[in-house]
Amino acid sequence: MKLGFAKPAAHQRGITMVGMLFMAVVLAAVGMVAAQAVPTVIEYQAVLKAAKKAAGAGNVPEARELFDKAASIDRITSIAGKDLEVLRDGDKTVVRFAYSREIHLAGPAYLTLKYAGEGR
Repeated sequence: MKLGFAKPAAHQRGITMVGMLFMAVVLAAVGMVAAQAVPTVIEYQAVLKAAKKAAGAGNVPEARELFDKAASIDRITSIAGKDLEVLRDGDKTVVRFAYSREIHLAGPAYLTLKYAGEGR
């Protein structure tokens, strides 16, 4: 019978349970914010499309009316035709907009997203 020293345990690799829980909490928080922010980005794309449609109008009231019609179709609630800045640049109509959206995170904390753009 041979007596000898035991081999040292191999160096273990991987993530600990605490590390895994921490990563899960961080990913869940990021996922919750992203789930609330993505619809605002989609709405911004709809506002941009509606502003481009309104830029095809001949005058300011018509541009605002075209935007409101497109907004009702695309369910845009953050901005209305009365909030637009409609300008004439030579023979073209330029429709500019700017608005912000707030996402409640927790307690008194909010994430404010500011959107601006123009349609030509």
